[in-house]
Amino acid sequence: MRQAGLIAGAAATALVAAGAITYAVAGDDGGGRTPSADSADAGFARDMAVHHQQAVEMSYIVRDRTKDEAVRRLAYDIAQTQANQRGMLLGWLDLWGLPKVSSKPPMTWMDMGDTASAKDGALMPGMATNSEMKKLGELSGKQAEVFYLQLMTDHHQGGVHMAEGCADRCVVGVEKRLAQGMVDAQQSEIRLMADMLKERGAAPRS
Repeated sequence: MRQAGLIAGAAATALVAAGAITYAVAGDDGGGRTPSADSADAGFARDMAVHHQQAVEMSYIVRDRTKDEAVRRLAYDIAQTQANQRGMLLGWLDLWGLPKVSSKPPMTWMDMGDTASAKDGALMPGMATNSEMKKLGELSGKQAEVFYLQLMTDHHQGGVHMAEGCADRCVVGVEKRLAQGMVDAQQSEIRLMADMLKERGAAPRS
C-alpha cells in the first residue's frame, strides 16, 4: 500500500509540474506569437492528443487482460506518459485560445489530410481500428500481450512520424522539444517491444 501511495503521489506531482510548464512556457521561442488554428503547432497538438488517447485506452485494456508484470509495467508507463503529454497538448490549445477540434481532416498540418485513413476508426497513422480495439479486449494472457505489443508498435511508429513532423514544422520551442522527446522515447520503446515480442515467439506486424 505504501508503494502504491508513493506512485500515486509521484504521478500527481508530475501532473502538477506539467501543468505549470504548460502555462509558463507554451509560447517560448515562438517570438511571442500565438500559433494560428491552421498552424503545425495547433494541428500537432490536436491530432497527437487524439493519438495519445487511444494509446492510453489500449494500455489500460491490456493491464486487465494479463498478469505478466513486464507487459503491465510497460502499459502503465505508456499510459501515464501519454496521458500527461496529452494534458500538456490540450493545455497549450487552451492557452492559445484555439479549438481542440477542427473541421479539416486529421494530418492536414502535415499535408496529409487527403491521405489519412479513417477506416474503422483509424484516424491517423498507426492507430488501431475499432475492430482491433474490440479484439484486444477479448483476448487474454499471452495472446493479449502479443496483440498489444504489435498494436502499440504500429501506434508508436505512426506517432514517431507525426512527432518528427512537428519537430520539423512547429515553431513553438517547447512543443518542438516535446515532439523530439516523443521521437526518442517511442523509438526506444519500439526496440523494447520487439524484444518482448521475440521472447513470446512473435514479431511486429510490419
